[in-house]
Amino acid sequence: MRLEANRDCQVCDFCGNIHVPEANADGIRVFDEPAGLACPVCAIPLVYATADGLPIRHCTRCRGLLIPMDTFLAIVQDVRSRRHAIADGRPIDWRALSRHLRCPQCDHEMDTHPYAGGGNVVIDSCENCSLNWLDYSELDCIVRAPDHVFSEKS
Repeated sequence: MRLEANRDCQVCDFCGNIHVPEANADGIRVFDEPAGLACPVCAIPLVYATADGLPIRHCTRCRGLLIPMDTFLAIVQDVRSRRHAIADGRPIDWRALSRHLRCPQCDHEMDTHPYAGGGNVVIDSCENCSLNWLDYSELDCIVRAPDHVFSEKS
């Protein structure tokens, strides 16, 4: 099976069958194809995955996501358009700022910072490689955070 470029499926080169894995509870379609990078948390190989048809990398152990910055906002906006915002009263975990992750692509230390778009989460970013690392459930927290732009106009 070969991951089809720019599609949410794998194609068998022998018979031409198409395989589309079911999306998991997080809405991520996980492919069993190694992505050539290691998880910055678990150090196991990341696999290719898609979120709303856009390519990302996924850790099968910690379920973290490595998302290119140029597709991150598109994923958030697309998923947010299909989910209801829920005011999350949980405070931001400021202890998460003391974590030091290495970028799986360039091995430089990632910048750990609060995500400014809502959701009260701390994410890790590599400006050099234009990648964001989100721990399990952080994408869901971001997506479910109320959109302040719309709520201020109401």
